[in-house]
Amino acid sequence: MGLWSFIKGSGKKLVGAAEASEAPPEDALKKEIDDLGLDLSGLDISVEGDTVKVSGAAISQEMKEKVILAVGNVEGVASVDDSSTGNEPVFHTVEKGDTLWAISSKTLGSGARYNEIFEANKPMLSHPDKIYPGQVLRIPQG
Repeated sequence: MGLWSFIKGSGKKLVGAAEASEAPPEDALKKEIDDLGLDLSGLDISVEGDTVKVSGAAISQEMKEKVILAVGNVEGVASVDDSSTGNEPVFHTVEKGDTLWAISSKTLGSGARYNEIFEANKPMLSHPDKIYPGQVLRIPQG
């Protein structure tokens, strides 16, 4: 549970989104989650201004974290308020010049483990080199 910050002007632009000052409507976010093949079962999503609220109990910790990232890494979303059940996720915000190797070195202790971060962020990531400043990534635990 927590409040996760995202860069409001960065991220994927969704069809049907309102102006950039507000997050896209719930139905556009739910369509994005569905298009990514993520399972929203047990979770509720609501939008208040530029904040997306996620509540309920996801089918897994991994799915909860991926849903938070799927809605947070969308243009117009400044934060995701997570009141769902489960453990606290570990996220990393990509900075200019970051690579998955560098992020892996910093967060997992070895750059050679970059593929774990890539796999943990599929289907939002399509290639290990396609990350951008401001993007928030899931860091796998355990």
